[in-house]
Amino acid sequence: MNFQTLVEALLLGLLEGLTEFLPVSSTGHILLAGHFLGFESTGKVFEVLIQLGAILAILSLYAGKIWAFLRRPGAFGLLIEAAIGAIASLIWLAGCAFELVAATVRRRRVNMFVPPEISSDHSVRLLVGVFLAFLPAAVIGMLAHDFIKTVLFETPKLICIMLILGGIVLLWLDRLDLKPKYHDASELPLSMCLKIGLFQCLAMIPGTSRSGATIVGSLLMGVDKRAAAEFSFFLAIPTMLGAFTLDLIKNRHLLSGGDFPIIAVGFLAAFVTAVIVVRSLLGYISRHGYSLFGWWRLIVGALGLVALFIWG
Repeated sequence: MNFQTLVEALLLGLLEGLTEFLPVSSTGHILLAGHFLGFESTGKVFEVLIQLGAILAILSLYAGKIWAFLRRPGAFGLLIEAAIGAIASLIWLAGCAFELVAATVRRRRVNMFVPPEISSDHSVRLLVGVFLAFLPAAVIGMLAHDFIKTVLFETPKLICIMLILGGIVLLWLDRLDLKPKYHDASELPLSMCLKIGLFQCLAMIPGTSRSGATIVGSLLMGVDKRAAAEFSFFLAIPTMLGAFTLDLIKNRHLLSGGDFPIIAVGFLAAFVTAVIVVRSLLGYISRHGYSLFGWWRLIVGALGLVALFIWG
């Protein structure tokens, strides 16, 4: 480890915090920047572990709401309701999967089950909805982890192409005359939460953007801009924490004492910048939409392709 490596870790941490909650793909930006800086991370562990800084930024900003919920009379009972709702959602999801397979084998119409009734309490509904949206990424992430890290993370051209395609989608979306039906992240039906979770799986391809995929899916299904961004924030907590934990378990043997100062610098930089971004992002999106981020993606993707052509 030398001073230059620490400076590079600082820059990448700032980039992570700046882009994690914007629909521009933080992973894509970090991988491209690391490629051109010549930054080498064992097993690409650094790029995943510094996301913990961004997770803690979300938790710190919503700490007041979380604490207020826990202090409510009957909070324990509500947590039990949320757990029961999560189990009921799992059973519903398993039933739907079984019905889909059975209908395919027998070549008949699919008759999906009605989602379970969940408590009318907004906090409980949000917890169950986030849990359900998290499941697809959890399953696919565990099954495809090695392929994602060893193949997709090592393909800069693919990252640039996905940045450009995502930019086109955001510009197209911002020009649609959408009529939102849902204005609160806790109002979303369970079936919609599951679909948003499926959209999130597109972000397994670096350059797609986790927040971008979930926000685009939400907007197309009738969620307003602010609620779509807020649900994406909440969904980020279990998703990024799961990715962090899985990567740490799988690569703990690759880490050495010299890696921790580098990770710590990136982590702190990501935390500070993520707090600043999240504080201002919801208001900006409500007023201006997503076209700025669409152009951002197009420019970065195009510049990345040019740089790869010239320098490789």
